[in-house]
Amino acid sequence: MATTSKRKTKAQLTEEHALSYFRAVSARDLDAMIAHLADDVIEDITPVGILRGTAEVRDFFGELFAAFPDFEFSVEQSIGSPQLAVVQWRAIGTFRGAPFQGIEPTGRRVEIRGCDCIDVEDGKITRNTAYYDGAAFARSLGMLPQTGSGGEKAMLAAFNAVTKVRSRFSTPTR
Repeated sequence: MATTSKRKTKAQLTEEHALSYFRAVSARDLDAMIAHLADDVIEDITPVGILRGTAEVRDFFGELFAAFPDFEFSVEQSIGSPQLAVVQWRAIGTFRGAPFQGIEPTGRRVEIRGCDCIDVEDGKITRNTAYYDGAAFARSLGMLPQTGSGGEKAMLAAFNAVTKVRSRFSTPTR
């Protein structure tokens, strides 16, 4: 019986490259992560901002790993097309290491879910747009009150009171 080798589709290769990158993230291996990226990569982490180039990506993830020493990262599902892979993920860790994004460690356990849209060209990630709920992350850190809490109700009441006062003294915009 003749054996046939199955060639992988471009969509499969793109998805595999994205998943390999996420294995490097999970392993906290900055060198392996950077090896997956084009030198001029754009990482658009929507709650944080845009990182340009591998040096900024390395700095961001180095800071993240230092802030969350027990950082765990897992992929929940993924799908690929010839130039784009979409990866749904979950990250868990305790904010007990170094400061992160100017915030001092709180000792709180953080769990966030997100989704990345990853563009791959010539075997390198050229752009990654990462989406996650920044407010949920802030709540986990203790920067915002928990949903439905007295603190949240007070914050909303104060915000609405300020909004009403401003609307009395401003000109309507169209």
